[in-house]
Amino acid sequence: MKFLQSIGILSLILLVSVSCKSSKNTSEPMQNIHRKWMLVEYKDFTKEELVKLEANIDLTKNPESANRYTAKMGCNGMFFTAEFKNGKAKFSEVGSTMMYCDGRMKLEELFGKEFPTLNQYKVEGHFLTLSNENGGRMKFVAADWD
Repeated sequence: MKFLQSIGILSLILLVSVSCKSSKNTSEPMQNIHRKWMLVEYKDFTKEELVKLEANIDLTKNPESANRYTAKMGCNGMFFTAEFKNGKAKFSEVGSTMMYCDGRMKLEELFGKEFPTLNQYKVEGHFLTLSNENGGRMKFVAADWD
């Protein structure tokens, strides 16, 4: 009988330990930013234009290249370094391949110029907003969200 009580108590302790650990992980503020994001609001582009161009940034963690990420704004593959901490963002080393795609370059050109100036981020539900103090703003939706 004491053996069964001991197993029950140990099981309860294990369950509580796992519950505490998982709730700690879900409250981590960075957990939702490291995924692929589809651009849905930017300047005068319509959502339909952005969807057609498949405009996105991929912030999925790559263990081989810490803080290195990719983007695509309709034509070229883009790459950059990013750091996120307490609502602040820092984008640097922004570059891209150099192909020309007729009718698909405007977004890429504007994005390439403004993206490094964005220095704030906010995740709300399935949305990521990047902005700066000069009114620059890009809004994304998580690619894995319907």
